[in-house]
Amino acid sequence: MDSDLSGIIKQNTHFFKVRVFYEDTDFTGIVYHANYLKFAERGRTNFLRLLDINHSELIDCEDPKFFVVYKMKSKFLGTSSIDDILEVRSVFKGIEGVRLKIDQDIFKNDKKVFSTKIEFALLNKNSRPIKFPDNIKSKIKNLI
Repeated sequence: MDSDLSGIIKQNTHFFKVRVFYEDTDFTGIVYHANYLKFAERGRTNFLRLLDINHSELIDCEDPKFFVVYKMKSKFLGTSSIDDILEVRSVFKGIEGVRLKIDQDIFKNDKKVFSTKIEFALLNKNSRPIKFPDNIKSKIKNLI
């Protein structure tokens, strides 16, 4: 996988760069708060992709599975503007039963501007929580 597109994993942390575009900002030129969640989502998706866990494959298989956010606690610690280069840093914190925990921080240069702790569940096609399959669990547990 091309690390230019998906970021890189170093010492159990995924590093993913995002450029702030005009569409990411509000009328003042500052990143609209909800877009930090989008940047974090891109980081998580690419972290999983580098572990060979692809959303498209989970969805398009005989027994489809879907990641959903169960719980989130976020802090807005600074601001970002058009053309800033941000870095999303993601760390898996645990995986048990139907829950996956991940901490994510977004930095502008070396200053943290956003932080979130998220718990995910995996749902089946009937929207019921299911345990993480062993193949997914083992890939993630190697990084905890």
